[in-house]
Amino acid sequence: MKKKAIKIIVALLLYVFAMLVKLENVWINNGIFIISYFIVGWEILKKAIRNILRGKVLDENFLMSVATIGAFGIGEFPEAVAVMLFYQIGELFQSYAVDRSRKSIANLMDIRPDYANVYRKDGIEKVNPEEVNMGERIVVKPGEKIPLDGCIVEGKTSLDTKALTGESMPRDVKEGDDVLSGCINLNGVIKIEVKKEYGESTVSKILDLVENASSKKSKSENFITKFARYYTPIVVGIAVILAIIPPLVLLEANFSEWLYRALSFLVVSCPCALVISIPLSFFGGIGGASKMGVLVKGSNYLEALSNTEIVVFDKTGTLTKGIFEVQKVKAIDMTEQELLKIAAYAEHYSNHPISLSIQRAYQQEIDEKQIENYKELPGFGIVTKIEGREILIGNEKWMQERQIIFEKGDEVGTILYVAIEDKYAGYIVIADQIKEDAKKTVEELKKNRIKQTIMLTGDRKEVGECVAKQIGIDKTYTELLPVDKVKKVEELLKQKSAKGKIVFVGDGINDAPVLTLADIGIAMGALGADSAIEAADVVIMTDEPYKIVKSIKLARKTMKIVKENITFAIFIKVLVLILTAFGLSTMWEAVFADVGVSIIAIINALRSLRVKNI
Repeated sequence: MKKKAIKIIVALLLYVFAMLVKLENVWINNGIFIISYFIVGWEILKKAIRNILRGKVLDENFLMSVATIGAFGIGEFPEAVAVMLFYQIGELFQSYAVDRSRKSIANLMDIRPDYANVYRKDGIEKVNPEEVNMGERIVVKPGEKIPLDGCIVEGKTSLDTKALTGESMPRDVKEGDDVLSGCINLNGVIKIEVKKEYGESTVSKILDLVENASSKKSKSENFITKFARYYTPIVVGIAVILAIIPPLVLLEANFSEWLYRALSFLVVSCPCALVISIPLSFFGGIGGASKMGVLVKGSNYLEALSNTEIVVFDKTGTLTKGIFEVQKVKAIDMTEQELLKIAAYAEHYSNHPISLSIQRAYQQEIDEKQIENYKELPGFGIVTKIEGREILIGNEKWMQERQIIFEKGDEVGTILYVAIEDKYAGYIVIADQIKEDAKKTVEELKKNRIKQTIMLTGDRKEVGECVAKQIGIDKTYTELLPVDKVKKVEELLKQKSAKGKIVFVGDGINDAPVLTLADIGIAMGALGADSAIEAADVVIMTDEPYKIVKSIKLARKTMKIVKENITFAIFIKVLVLILTAFGLSTMWEAVFADVGVSIIAIINALRSLRVKNI
């Protein structure tokens, strides 16, 4: 990137010098133009020659080469260098954006286990997970990652499954339960019998998905490349006809005169206005997006966004806040505040997300002297004494274990039941909160010609479906691992129309493979994982889903401006080309018309920076 920028700066300085300091010796002046041209244009010439040898002739490299060499042929040295300079400046910005969008994601993934504690003849050995065989037993201590898939043969604990499912709520596991690699053990010591070797483990498959998904991604082609595919053969064909046919057909026609006209025709046809205004329109759109707090990593992604057909959402951290809050307190024979106080005291020593949400809801100081005999039982709940009374707080299983008659809550979320001296006292519902603008986002997407909205989540079926219903999502798939999400997106990619694009919006480590695979991956950047942000093509730097709607609107506005510039520039060019073909226009009139079109196109392109009314 630095080398490319240095080349452009050196060539630009030489070009400005040759333009401003008119040397008496024309050959030296023209020599400076030629040096400037080769510094900035050699790569384009090389690509054009290489592509011709490969059979890919009529692309933008060929167009730029022929038009600029033609300009030299008729003595328009400044025009030749200027066109190549403008083109390369546009390409520099484009390649900068694209290069920034892809780094090695695997290094940012924090789910790769470093070691496994495996039982061997001489006791416990710390080894590479790849050296552990199926059937061997490993021990995982609190705070460690589970290195391999397996089944718990001893112990119980809570697991942080965020890396796999994206869900903030820990999962309680006990003897006999299957566990997946990549999860973090939160409290108890567990012994696991390994069921899969490292190469077949969940964590290995996720890393493989992330590293290889980009090869399956449909590449959004640069607009200028697509345009050149049609434009180049037309203008080159007309120029060839202009040089050959008239001298053969017309009696008084002079071959050298018509060759000059053909070369003039090529110079006039060189899409200088388009070369400047198309990238500028896209950069304006990217700049406008950044004003809104949205980072678009390349103009091809902005173009792809304008063709969005299906929007697929992750749930936690994308449509919901990913922060668990107390939603409801139902007390028996006491006030809600009294029940909340008892629960806050009982949960005071726990660092579980549920416990922290209860403490936040209580919002008062805790007198630790009142708490005695605190004991946390993974998979059940807590037993403690507060002011001399035995308090039980936990799930249904905990109430059933102690044979307490209780009223079962039917709300969606995590329900904690409270008993005082073995007598049921009520329950507290803790659930994730839906973001304020989530429903509005889905409604506006449907108004803006989005055919389908889908939610993929690792959360439980009842939770996922409840959130989808409240927001207005069309389809929901729940209890998914990253592998399952990839399969769903691959299915959707086959269902979309030829022009339509699929957008996936996510924020977690587990979303990185799907963000890489989808036509456009959008990451929530405020709270999102580094790997998700790196894998995405678009990053929403705030935590607002509604920015997705604004980004699509801006992309469509940008594409409209691009098409306006193309239509206007081609119309003027065709007019000048006709005049040139009949010898009614001189080169400088053509250059003037080209510069005038460029200025108007540039002014129009700058409209894409305006995002106030989007």
